[in-house]
Amino acid sequence: MVYKVTLIPGDGIGPEVISAAKKCISATGVKIYWEEVIAGETAIKEFGTPLPEVVLDSIRRNRVALKGPITTPVGTGFRSVNVSLRQELDLFACVRPCKLYPGVRTFYKEKNIDLVIIRENSEDLYAGIEFAEGEKETKKIIRIIEKLSKRKIRPDSGISIKPISYSASARIVRFAFEYALKNNRKKVTCVHKANIMKFTDGLFLETAEKIAEEYKGKLEFETVIVDNLAMQLVQKPENFDVLVLPNLYGDIISDLCAGLVGGLGMAPGANFGEGIALFEPVHGSAPKYTGQNRVNPVATILSGVLMLRYLGEIKAAESLENAVVRVIKEGKFVTYDLKPSRTDPTAVGTVEMAEAICQEIIL
Repeated sequence: MVYKVTLIPGDGIGPEVISAAKKCISATGVKIYWEEVIAGETAIKEFGTPLPEVVLDSIRRNRVALKGPITTPVGTGFRSVNVSLRQELDLFACVRPCKLYPGVRTFYKEKNIDLVIIRENSEDLYAGIEFAEGEKETKKIIRIIEKLSKRKIRPDSGISIKPISYSASARIVRFAFEYALKNNRKKVTCVHKANIMKFTDGLFLETAEKIAEEYKGKLEFETVIVDNLAMQLVQKPENFDVLVLPNLYGDIISDLCAGLVGGLGMAPGANFGEGIALFEPVHGSAPKYTGQNRVNPVATILSGVLMLRYLGEIKAAESLENAVVRVIKEGKFVTYDLKPSRTDPTAVGTVEMAEAICQEIIL
């Protein structure tokens, strides 16, 4: 069988890490026809927009995409190409596994960290409903809010709207429980700030508690306030399994968790909608490293592992992940960030690490 997958190389280091991932996926024997399209800075010159319609059409047609990191140029009208992709395709669930592999440089070597961040992708403060300070509409909104809430707002304020709905909250929480069941997880933790934001985070919490009743006896369930979670993750990350969070907290906490397991170079990601999925590393485009054959390709390769699992190619996914594990554990053919010292002269480049991983794949 040949799978047709949309490929978005991205900006900066994107083409390098995407090339590495393609090479490793090919080495598993899974046959993929890559339909390549461009987005981000590279698309501006050809299409006049960082997110041309041809990209969306390709993903809608193929239903699966692998994407490199994208730089969103300033002043194009786009807050973020990534956010726009999620909104246009209704990719409501962001999944970011954080797993500590032997050989990774981290303060948490003795911890058994294997947790998954499941982040609601469609609303919260990232909905992008904002009003600039000093504008006529902003002043009008301030007057309306003051009248309705009986609270004063400084007249020189900018305003952001934080929508959290029952429907989106129920959808993401149910996704988290189903993900936990499918992947043999034990516990789901709902993260919130309902003690302060009682009508937004409060609704998210109430919805999670209601959905959790459907899974009683199948999975453990707990709730935790987000600032308390941040402390606990630093102290005892091994106590957590699947975390489900509103959009903003999910973004912040997923980066914190990446730091526990070696950094963003070790952080794969996926975004899911109904019958559609986009896989991408968590890290950015790192333009200062473009073309230097220096950066760690593991986050993108592991995103490829997630893609293979989604396609049902379980054996290939496990073979590729195990190959990554062996290369990192040996510590010989790894990039500078995976060496004991970042100035280690034995560090290899992006291409060489990908080749070493290919060599370790057992079919």
